Amino acid sequence: MTNKTTLTIESAATAADTAAVARGLLLFNEARLGPANEQPVTLVVRDPEGEVVGGLLGTTRWKWLYVAKLWVAESQRGSGLGSRLMQRAEQIARDRGCLAAALDTFEFQARPFYERMGYTLYGTLEGYPPGYRQYYLSKIL
Repeated sequence: MTNKTTLTIESAATAADTAAVARGLLLFNEARLGPANEQPVTLVVRDPEGEVVGGLLGTTRWKWLYVAKLWVAESQRGSGLGSRLMQRAEQIARDRGCLAAALDTFEFQARPFYERMGYTLYGTLEGYPPGYRQYYLSKIL
């Protein structure tokens, strides 16, 4: 008797479906690398009226900080707010035992800013998005 398995590939997925995929990959990785100890890094800055004027979103895992998003409102740029957010995130990472940090940025965004913060370029993705480049930077903490 032959066992036949029917596989389907679906483009619509539930939250439980995506959680199953993420959990499966995490278990695979942790079997080789040990616990990820993934924790969010979420920093938000508000003005006196309570409006969000900046923030940083990232995670720490496997002793690295990954900065996914850094945004400072146009009205606050040049004030040092971005530097303070990065310094605070890096301190949180150090406090959690992280050894290094990584991030990416499009060429029209903030590469010079990150380089002033001590990050070094380790990769470039040409043509992403079309007509531009995405830069990958890291820093030893």
